Amino acid sequence: MSWPALYAQLVGANRHSTSLGKIWLSVLFLFRVMVLMVAAETVWGDEQSDFVCNTLQPGCENVCYDQFFPMSHIRLWCLQLVFVAAPTLLVSMYVAYRNQGDRKNFYFLLHSYSKNQEEELEALKRRRLPITGPLWWTYLFSVAAKLLFEVGFMYALYVVYDGFRMPRLVQCDQWPCPNLVDCFISRPTEKTIFTVFMATTSSICMVLNGAELAYLVTKAIARFFSRTLRIGVINPYYPRHFNIGSWVI
Repeated sequence: MSWPALYAQLVGANRHSTSLGKIWLSVLFLFRVMVLMVAAETVWGDEQSDFVCNTLQPGCENVCYDQFFPMSHIRLWCLQLVFVAAPTLLVSMYVAYRNQGDRKNFYFLLHSYSKNQEEELEALKRRRLPITGPLWWTYLFSVAAKLLFEVGFMYALYVVYDGFRMPRLVQCDQWPCPNLVDCFISRPTEKTIFTVFMATTSSICMVLNGAELAYLVTKAIARFFSRTLRIGVINPYYPRHFNIGSWVI
């Protein structure tokens, strides 16, 4: 997994984001990706090798480890970050598609008389599109998808590991263990702190996503009524019917 490549793609889409979207990206990479890259391997590197049970029965430790840790925390968090970041790429795809069509149109207009054709096309590529029309729907869907993925992975983390607290001792009676055996987890306090930190940053991202959804919907409604009132002042006979498609055009 190449985090710098993912970051470059997200930063490209971030030019067309709201202020809350820019804050979300900063929290995602500073407090989640960077911490996961720097500290996770140190904290969780001994996850299976130092999982010790008070038995010499072959295979018992592996079975007990699989029972209490069906999936590594690190892999689950990496998978979560990939799923959470993926919807933002939809915005990049739409912007690239939009710019490609506009570049074709501008090319024919500028080819005959413009001396700065390359500069004009580059400026067109770097422009910031307003979040209206189809881009509004794409952006709204991406934020909603990020929120749903965050909630889903947080729920999975809580259910699979029975909370965010890492126990010092777990008991296992799975076959081929001869009886009820005690197994000990290395550095449980440090792992608990790390898990709570990751859950907290994920919660902050969920709050930002929820606030951004509310902002997008509120701004669209305000734009709709503002435009309706403006047209009504110009033309008193303008029909004042409700049309959801007019919110974002």
